[in-house]
Amino acid sequence: MSTGLIIALIVIAAVVVIIAAAMTLRARGARRGPGLKRRFGPEYDRVVARHDGDTQAAERELTERVQRHGDLRERPLEPAQREQYEARWTAAQERFVDSPREAVAEADRLLAELAGARGFPDGGQYEEQLAALSVHHAHHVDGYRRVHRAAHLRPEDARDGGTGTEDMREAMVAARALFEELVRPARHDGGHTGGRHESGRHRAGLNGGRKAPATRGGDLPWAMHRRQAKES
Repeated sequence: MSTGLIIALIVIAAVVVIIAAAMTLRARGARRGPGLKRRFGPEYDRVVARHDGDTQAAERELTERVQRHGDLRERPLEPAQREQYEARWTAAQERFVDSPREAVAEADRLLAELAGARGFPDGGQYEEQLAALSVHHAHHVDGYRRVHRAAHLRPEDARDGGTGTEDMREAMVAARALFEELVRPARHDGGHTGGRHESGRHRAGLNGGRKAPATRGGDLPWAMHRRQAKES
């Protein structure tokens, strides 16, 4: 076999390898988009919008989040810890009636502490904590974002068309879904004292069903009705 033929075969083989590698990468990229969209849900759409519709840039950001935080394993809460967090959340809801801004600030602090207790980055690193939460609780993380934004809005900004009482109420309601996800016992924790059944009962109150039990502090819409009655 001549040297020229050998070189030609080597070149052909190299080209075949390059084409195969390119096709593999393209196939992975095509699969990555739908996979990320399924995993992140509304968070995927929010990130795409923040990148002005650039899906490739958004998917790079979300992929980096998964690489940084995908292996995180949430720590279980002790039953006493869980009860303390639930009591604090109930107190924050009740405080909303007379001091909505203080209640929102407490909800923001509580979510940061609770996420840290479950093994997420410390609440002092809000952006990193939020990124980690979005990997594992993508469908509820925006409630934390909303309540954090409301908690850190200056009163003068609120008066100028920023977050009013109704906006703060909606932020608290949205944030409660993440709270319930984080405070709920994991399947392997045992001692399942609340979880899906109890949180469902809470949502019944939110959607106009029975009023939540007095021991759990009721529900924000009910609290708002009380506030309106007092003001009238």
